[in-house]
Amino acid sequence: MRAVWAVIDAVVWVIAIYATTYLRLDSSLGHFASGLALAGAIAFTSHMVIGHLIGPYAIDHVRASFDEVRDLTIAVTITAIGLFAWSVLQTGVMPRGTGPTAGAMALIAMLGLRFVVRTFRARSSKGRRAARRALIFGAGEAGRRLVHSLIYDDSNGIIPLAFLDDDRSKQRLRIEGFRVRGRRQDLAPVAERLGADTLIVALPSADSTLLRELACLADDAGLELLVLPPLREIMGGKPTTNDLRSLDVTDLLGRKPVQLDTRRIAEHLAGKRVLVTGAGGSIGSELCRQVAAFQPAKLYLLDRDESGLQATQLSLTGSGLLDTDDVLLANIRERQDLLRVFERIRPEIVFHAAALKHLPLLERFPLEAWKTNVIGTRNVLEAAASVGVEIFVNISTDKAADPTSVLGYSKRLAERLTADFALHHHGRYVSVRFGNVLGSRGSVIHVFREQIERGGPVTVTHPEVKRYFMLVPEACQLVLEAASIGRDGEVMVLEMGEQVRIVDLAETMVRMSGRADVDIQFSGLRDGEKLGEDLFADAEGRRKTEHPLVDSVDVPALSPHQLPERQFDHSAAAETYMRTHALTRSLGRELSRA
Repeated sequence: MRAVWAVIDAVVWVIAIYATTYLRLDSSLGHFASGLALAGAIAFTSHMVIGHLIGPYAIDHVRASFDEVRDLTIAVTITAIGLFAWSVLQTGVMPRGTGPTAGAMALIAMLGLRFVVRTFRARSSKGRRAARRALIFGAGEAGRRLVHSLIYDDSNGIIPLAFLDDDRSKQRLRIEGFRVRGRRQDLAPVAERLGADTLIVALPSADSTLLRELACLADDAGLELLVLPPLREIMGGKPTTNDLRSLDVTDLLGRKPVQLDTRRIAEHLAGKRVLVTGAGGSIGSELCRQVAAFQPAKLYLLDRDESGLQATQLSLTGSGLLDTDDVLLANIRERQDLLRVFERIRPEIVFHAAALKHLPLLERFPLEAWKTNVIGTRNVLEAAASVGVEIFVNISTDKAADPTSVLGYSKRLAERLTADFALHHHGRYVSVRFGNVLGSRGSVIHVFREQIERGGPVTVTHPEVKRYFMLVPEACQLVLEAASIGRDGEVMVLEMGEQVRIVDLAETMVRMSGRADVDIQFSGLRDGEKLGEDLFADAEGRRKTEHPLVDSVDVPALSPHQLPERQFDHSAAAETYMRTHALTRSLGRELSRA
């Protein structure tokens, strides 16, 4: 195709030379006839050579794009200058002004031909038969690139019909021949008038609120919703239909991309012996995968769940044989076992992700929360201190801020124990607190998906219950960041954005499933459950850190010697102890909310 356009443009040059001279000499070429023939041959050859070397034919261009117009202008200008110089040196062969004038005429004609072809291509695409007829929300750069791709790829199966955009300045704008026909509230009438069946959101900066509203509007208008990821995630920045995807529940979080200080993290992890407890869980396994990317000297996986360990090892090495010395089967409740393991491997950095986390179950069995989340954490801390770890990171939860549940009480005590070790042992001991991790094992997403597949109902505790959500990868990324910037004894609190109503999440998943017959039922708040979570307790002083998505607070230290010397005989005693000590506001003072 480049060769065809090269010949066309060269012929346009020849025609422009004759036409310019013809008009200038009042319809008579006179004695310039032979000189014009030679000038035409020079222009034809020069434009072809220059165009293939540095101009519009060296590479493929999008028709009438800025790059093609620029290269075409350069090629025509060089040829025109050459013709002018030749006419000056060869006096009398043709009028001296013919070269520049013919060049301007040739350039206008070349650009005109391209715009005609581009317009014809855009109009012909509207009549193309395709599986989908789409409206595009977003007339910005992403929308422009997408519609161009849809026009010039006949095999994509999507016909663009029009744009929608909330920016008033873009109303009635035309892009590639397609008009902006309104704003989001005009979606239904525009779709009905044009016969659209798909809405494409080409707005990479769209927040969760906008996406939820567009999902509802598309659903009401009977349109399928597709979203375009950010251009930085698209190879070459040129979106195609292969980049479009259905709306996912993760799009409703409105999360900002996490920017890591990889240099600083690498300084702490590279060449070090790193241990991850709870390595078979969702957070622990993802932590292992991210830590492995920073080239530690050795990465140890510790868990009491052998199947979880196998899955993590398989994801790291491609082998699940469990026959290497970096896979450790151990229970954090067993102090002596942990001490022996730590003495043998002598880790320098420990990420403590092992915990029990299901709130309603721990309300029924608080003694289990005590054994794992409190005593287990104490055991890991003591084992870590016995070998002089450099960094210890305790993974906590937002339920530890002003706790009202057994889970919250136990994790609050784990934070306080970690703070005490920071006071009395070498190394850095920090806790990291964040909310629900979307997609983690046992999360609400898995529950809702299973209920929808079974035909419903989807159960939500309360219409107004809200929770903070974070994705597993970004939670682990911020844990690594917090480990590198956290100061001794601090609790690092990750920025979670806005709380999401669980019923909104449920409604979205039902709508995305296409199962209109699935009902949502409210079961009522469970014991220890809040309507909304807190990332910070009322008495905690929130401080900024070096990372914009990480804040820090202090918690009062709790010495492991203040814990009962023997395990409780029954759950009530364990819960009473956890409730009383978790709500302590300062050292040496124990207050209960009761």
